[in-house]
Amino acid sequence: MRLRGRHSKVEAPALVPRTDEDDERLGRILVSAGRVQPYQLDAVREQEGSLATKLIDAGHIADEVLARTLAEHHRVGLADFRKLAPDSEAVLLLTRDQAIALQALPVAADDDSVTVALLDPAPERVAAVSTILGRPVVALVATQRDLERSIDAAHRATQEVGGQIQEFEARDNLRREAANLEIASANEEAPVVRVVQMVITQALRDRASDIHIEPTGERVRVRYRIDGALTEVLDLPGSIGPAIVSRVKILGGMNIVERRRPQDGQISMDVEGRDVDIRVSTTAVVGGEKVVMRVLDKSRPLFNLAQLGMPPATAERFSALIHSPYGMLICAGPTGGGKTTTLYASLGELNSPDRNLMTIEDPVEYRFDSINQIQINEAAGITFAGGLKSILRQDPDVILVGEIRDVDTARIAVQSALTGHLVLSSLHATEAVSALYRLLDMGIEAFLIASSVTAVVAQRLVRRSCTSCLAPYEPSPDELAFLEAFGGSEPIGGFQHGTGCHFCAQTGYLERIGVYEMLVVTDEVRELIIDKAPHDQMRKLARMQGMKTLQEQAAQLVTHGTTTASEVMRSIYVAGA
Repeated sequence: MRLRGRHSKVEAPALVPRTDEDDERLGRILVSAGRVQPYQLDAVREQEGSLATKLIDAGHIADEVLARTLAEHHRVGLADFRKLAPDSEAVLLLTRDQAIALQALPVAADDDSVTVALLDPAPERVAAVSTILGRPVVALVATQRDLERSIDAAHRATQEVGGQIQEFEARDNLRREAANLEIASANEEAPVVRVVQMVITQALRDRASDIHIEPTGERVRVRYRIDGALTEVLDLPGSIGPAIVSRVKILGGMNIVERRRPQDGQISMDVEGRDVDIRVSTTAVVGGEKVVMRVLDKSRPLFNLAQLGMPPATAERFSALIHSPYGMLICAGPTGGGKTTTLYASLGELNSPDRNLMTIEDPVEYRFDSINQIQINEAAGITFAGGLKSILRQDPDVILVGEIRDVDTARIAVQSALTGHLVLSSLHATEAVSALYRLLDMGIEAFLIASSVTAVVAQRLVRRSCTSCLAPYEPSPDELAFLEAFGGSEPIGGFQHGTGCHFCAQTGYLERIGVYEMLVVTDEVRELIIDKAPHDQMRKLARMQGMKTLQEQAAQLVTHGTTTASEVMRSIYVAGA
């Protein structure tokens, strides 16, 4: 697991291969238990992968049912990680590579035996684990999802950082002057190189979108943004801070000598078999230089419209609007609100051989082979406005403008929508009606906005409650007042929230879901735009015409038990809605 320079390669450990005999044995067990039919085995036999994975992917058996069937057949227990907390010392009896290769995780140990969660508790697999541990094994069966999550939670890439820090501080008194020479030589065994490697690797395992490295006097704080919330993961001595910044700059192709001016860079690498792009930004703060790395895991699948979390009625209307032959559809929201994800999902639905789809973005976050994408490069003279002009000479059908930042870009985008193109774009605004007024504030004429914009979708992302650690709780008076004000109600089965487990890093939340507010520009809305009517009047009309506000949509998520009222109040501005 080493990062090797700007285009690094980190090899993922290979799994112990399953043999045909393993799959035949599993097939017999499942058929005899009545869980699958022989014809279902035949249907997946020629596909790649293990039999278990193929049957689960085909929908012939659920992961949990497979684990329960194996547990019953081999007369062993089930590893329920919602209640089972692996012992911190036991998990270290196997290295992470061994755990992945054996598909096993020790969860408890005593002088006589080790309790191990396995995917397959067949005697030969248990014997292999027992041989490596040197002790008898008590087997439990885990689902593949639970085992993968638990291995990642148990074996953190950053757990060896302390040793690397000690080695760094053991260098001679000239280490600060020598650090840059050492880093620039790309010595893979240098402590600083390994610390940066561990921080990036663990960020990928934790699904972090951003890594913050912050000098604070005598210490350096490392934080990850996971599911939209920052959490502190490391506290390092201040002496290693400049060396970490220099190492990141080397990876990002930046100037390590310049420490006062802000800099931007980009790192491309493979981390544990995943193709990753990292956007790096440095800026001078009181304590030194702060680094923020935006992590783009290109191996993560892109969402389609059905997976975004839109209510069915909103999704149906939105899908119809993006299939319009021309017009402008705006995604509005704050930074990190999921606007780019929604735009890419829209492009995915529109992508077909009979359309010319073109985008201009800063940066191009995800690449499509069948879409023409332009990367902003202001140093080379490629700006949003200039690039958009060139796109119009390329016979486009659909244009995606990554972000409308200035009046020139806004004007060209509006004109493109008026001349027979479908334009998708993002805009920073707090809610749907505000986005229209932002265009007015930029100086775009009201009649042009009214004629070009077909809809505005405002959105936020809220964290989902972790389903592995749900427990009843009593919401606060403020939370109950929020629900009552926006049409929510107590979920069936009562109020529940995540109490924190190793799956959700003790946060009580896991993954996120979108909350949407869609303003369709009707004839009545156009009249108000042309008249430059007050904001409140426009919002009142939109709600009369059926627009559900962000707060109302979020309250429904609470009613369905998807998230909690406190999370909604944290993520979405409530007052004045």
